[in-house]
Amino acid sequence: MALAWASGVFAQDLSPTPFPITDDQVNAVAKNMYCPVCENTPLDVCPTQACAEWRELIRDKLADGWDEKQIRTFFVERFGDRVLAEPPARGLNWLVYVIPPLVFLAGAYLLFRAFRSWTAPASTPAPKTEPGEAGTSDPYLERLEEELRKF
Repeated sequence: MALAWASGVFAQDLSPTPFPITDDQVNAVAKNMYCPVCENTPLDVCPTQACAEWRELIRDKLADGWDEKQIRTFFVERFGDRVLAEPPARGLNWLVYVIPPLVFLAGAYLLFRAFRSWTAPASTPAPKTEPGEAGTSDPYLERLEEELRKF
């Protein structure tokens, strides 16, 4: 009888987690990763069964004492860099970090130049000549100016 009672005690887990892992803790890790199956869907909101299993895997890893970096590395090793919400700055991925600021600076420079040209004073207009003066050699222009003076 004592042996039967002792076997029940030994069957229990000796290291239970003191606090269960909450959905908020799982989602804090999952929000920084994307579903490897669905296009552009964060892992924390993806409704597929595969993502539910991956969230449970994250919960198990957190219960085992893994931190977020270790879990992300685990998923990258299994599915590649495409599961990360923020791609690592290596290979051609570094262009994601360089090109947007360059485009922003180029746009700001173009706007600065455009605003400066819009607000610059107009250049000095050419002096007007009267129809009979020297320098006006177009007879059509002279006739048009004469007709306009009549009105």
